[in-house]
Amino acid sequence: MKWLYGILCLFFLILFHEFGHFLAAKLFGVKVESFSVGFGPVLLHKKIRGTDYRLSLFPLGGYCGMKGEKDFQKAIEQKLPEIQGEEDSLYGIHPFKRALIGFAGPFFNFIFAVIACSFINGIGYTYYTYSNRILINDQVTSSAARDAGLISGDKIISINGKKIDDFSDLLTEISIRPDENISVTVDRNGTLLDFSVHTELDKASGTGKIGVAADTSQLLEKESPEYGFFAAIGHGFIDAVKDTVLTIKSIGILFKGVDMDNAVSGPARVTEMLGSTVKEGFSEGFKVGFISLMSLMSIISISLFIMNLLPVPILDGGLILIAFIEIIIRRRVNPRIQYYVQFIGLAFIAILFIIGVKGDIIFFMNRGK
Repeated sequence: MKWLYGILCLFFLILFHEFGHFLAAKLFGVKVESFSVGFGPVLLHKKIRGTDYRLSLFPLGGYCGMKGEKDFQKAIEQKLPEIQGEEDSLYGIHPFKRALIGFAGPFFNFIFAVIACSFINGIGYTYYTYSNRILINDQVTSSAARDAGLISGDKIISINGKKIDDFSDLLTEISIRPDENISVTVDRNGTLLDFSVHTELDKASGTGKIGVAADTSQLLEKESPEYGFFAAIGHGFIDAVKDTVLTIKSIGILFKGVDMDNAVSGPARVTEMLGSTVKEGFSEGFKVGFISLMSLMSIISISLFIMNLLPVPILDGGLILIAFIEIIIRRRVNPRIQYYVQFIGLAFIAILFIIGVKGDIIFFMNRGK
């Protein structure tokens, strides 16, 4: 069942993305010829105001079929100097409007992340952690904290000026700063001391570490704040922006020698994570399950937002890039140029897909041992 749950969650995120394209196309006068919930053979359909609304067999997202999407292929086949489109087609409108239609899909993924984070901030939740008191294993050969002068028993109270209340705060701040110099303030028996620590890069996960462990002698139960309606939305927006910045930073870390097979998840692992989160989270109660699901779906939605905005021709970012080039040069880009550039985009997507699928295979094989 967990695989079904995961598929349904991904289905919703992709459909929400396509709904953004749908609304923008309608707004800017592009005829939407079809809008399907699901892919494959059409089970049910009804035409309303020129749009064929469909329910298709496979619940793997959906699609928004806009008039003129095939004009690009037609221009290639007929060797036309530019893509020609009617006024109510994708390539017949002003390039700026086309760019906004391309942006609307990823933007709706960001909007979903804001909504999910707003729910989390409005509901509040209980979490368990340990104190900010650290332990350093003297048997471990690599410990950036020990090399910088920290010792077991120190309480880390701030990192780069940000207050650290517990070990969860510490992990969060360290993990997002791999291979960086950070300023650490500790409380050592009532005396405040400052240290400069160079974090290490954990190549297996792509996160930062300093070689410390939590003092597990005392488990802390904490409550997150429960904000009112408007405050929850405000904090939800802030959290979504923070997650976006962290995701962009994480993409950059991939080029620092990180183990791609472990750090990059393919579709199978993402689906499995979503399904497991739903099954295990809701088994502990509706609130726990809902918070866990919203948190994970928010992160995945942010990833979809960023990935689709990459300036790769077959993604939304490619459509936006070409549109802005046309705005700058004030003429249409030759479709043959776009055609050749698409090979770069296809190669990029293929490489990511292969890395993700390879990582999924290794992950599930190792787990089965």
